[in-house]
Amino acid sequence: MTNRGHQPDVILLMVLGTIIVFGLVALSSASTVIGHQQYNDSAYLLKQQLVSALIGVILFAIMYRIDYRYWKRFAFPLLLVSIGLLTAVFIPGIGVKLLGAQRWIHVGPRLFQPAEIVKLLFLIYLAKWLSERGKNIHDRANGLWPFLTVLGVITLLIMKQPDMGTMTIIFVIALSSYFVAGAPIRDFVLISGVAVGAFAILVKMAPYRAQRLMVFLNPQLDPQGIGYHVTQSVLAIASGGIFGLGLGHSRQKFNYLPEAAGDSIFAIIAEELGLIVALMLIALFIVFIIRGYRIARNAPDEYGKILAAGITTWFGFQAFINIAALSRLLPLTGIPLPFVSYGGTALITSFAAVGLLANISRHAKI
Repeated sequence: MTNRGHQPDVILLMVLGTIIVFGLVALSSASTVIGHQQYNDSAYLLKQQLVSALIGVILFAIMYRIDYRYWKRFAFPLLLVSIGLLTAVFIPGIGVKLLGAQRWIHVGPRLFQPAEIVKLLFLIYLAKWLSERGKNIHDRANGLWPFLTVLGVITLLIMKQPDMGTMTIIFVIALSSYFVAGAPIRDFVLISGVAVGAFAILVKMAPYRAQRLMVFLNPQLDPQGIGYHVTQSVLAIASGGIFGLGLGHSRQKFNYLPEAAGDSIFAIIAEELGLIVALMLIALFIVFIIRGYRIARNAPDEYGKILAAGITTWFGFQAFINIAALSRLLPLTGIPLPFVSYGGTALITSFAAVGLLANISRHAKI
């Protein structure tokens, strides 16, 4: 089904392109040490990211060309695929366990992370399901309880991996979609209470989460232990000052800052390029969010509105959590910076999602 709408949101695409190019430049520096040490090739991670970006561009083109409403017919099968992928990581011989987490599946020589794909597949299902509720969404038997049931299945499978960061992102995407669809405030209060209770249980099950919270409240509590990551992150940001140490001149990427090419890459950007450039990157994400919600507001139907709002919330919230955690404004959690952090599955899925958002923009009311 070919898209025959008007021109897409050009500002959105320009901002997206700038973030992607900026991310590749930043990764070319942040990944050199780990690439040399682990693969004897300083450019190894950059090359892998470029391959993922190429695959992502192809998916972007596909999602951009096909009318977004076409995917509605596959909503329920996509939900089943989501559950199947999240279950497959626990199957011996298929799932791969790394660093104590069961989050990956082998596809030939590469690993991919099903939870990243589920962000998009589950959102497509939710947008279709919620758009068909209409006023019935105020009836808990037809709205809240089925919503919580399917969301509970997805989040429980992700937490079993465990991956609290991705679970949080999916929960926020789902919650924003639910209320964009017109859910009552009373449901928000109820879901918030359930979320707080679930968080308390998760902290009880894994004491390191409570330790992270304590370190956030008192950074000097354990600077060489649980607080090491955030301490080194803040040190990197502070070392950059206003203008930075210069591209390629980071000290923290030399095995001082964990995940320098991944979740912590914003700290390396601030260290090498300084506060001004870091603020410019934040500004780009803000413009992306504004344009994304504008597309949602002007979407021609409820399905497009929910889908566009969900995608925008996804990238906006993920970028905010990543940057705020590395800046010690929030407790540290393992969430990558969209289009910038190293990660093949996340980058490919993100390209597909923004291709879908661009397609909705072609049909938005102007």
